[in-house]
Amino acid sequence: MPRLRLGVALLVPPPVSHEIDGLRRATGEDRIDRVPPHVTLVPPVNVRVDEVASALARLRDAAAAVSPFRLRLGPPTSFVPITPTLHLDVGDDPAEPGGSVSLRRLRDAVFVAPLQRSLTFDFTPHVTVRDDLAPHLVEKGIEVLADYLVDVRFDRVHLLEEQRHGDAHRRWVPVADVPFGPRRVVGRGGVELELTVSTLLDPEATAFEAEELPDPAPDVTVHDERGGGAPVVVVARRRGRVVGVVRGVAGGDGGDVRSLLVGRADRGLGVARHLLAAFHHAALPTLT
Repeated sequence: MPRLRLGVALLVPPPVSHEIDGLRRATGEDRIDRVPPHVTLVPPVNVRVDEVASALARLRDAAAAVSPFRLRLGPPTSFVPITPTLHLDVGDDPAEPGGSVSLRRLRDAVFVAPLQRSLTFDFTPHVTVRDDLAPHLVEKGIEVLADYLVDVRFDRVHLLEEQRHGDAHRRWVPVADVPFGPRRVVGRGGVELELTVSTLLDPEATAFEAEELPDPAPDVTVHDERGGGAPVVVVARRRGRVVGVVRGVAGGDGGDVRSLLVGRADRGLGVARHLLAAFHHAALPTLT
């Protein structure tokens, strides 16, 4: 059975991710596209293709048990002499403590089969700036960046896959994201559906689309420039099985739907109505 190389992480959101990429460039890192700035929850693990659905279910279970939380990144430190890293420490935001507790609870919930693996070192949350600096440069980096502290709000967990691209380099690509908070369940007492609102079409939903729509139209993708809005993906599951997907972009009076697909065996049950209602709610502009 083929296997995928997966990992689970909290991706640092912009604009802080751009700042950290700037720090990475300043240390001489020339492959910042290899992996986005992140806090690792599950390091690289090989997962059988037929276990990916189970891995996604674990992420949904874990995300449902926590609320969005804030963490403080920094100051810089290192794992020298064990490994020559320059990384940002991860701890509580003093203005909103408790994030580190939520982080460890989340990590424990995702670090289970099929996403569990043996570890050489104990879990120590951090954001890597560079993992292969000479010791004297590590010391210099810690000194120069000593005042770097930033508080970040995390509202979702990501599944990443190591993929080989056309230039033969391997990159860690986000393939699924699950927002924190209680599960969204509709149709209780009837056709009960679990709705997951995210920004990425997860591998299970991708397989569903491929099976139900072997020859998708060119405009099925939401990752284009039309409208310029953020992508919104809603996946409906019934008894753990994907039964429908709607994709589009946020903005306007409820977003722009680009594709809607309900499985042949589940049409006529109101799945599309629930998908569209969830999409339009999620696609509304956020007031700040």
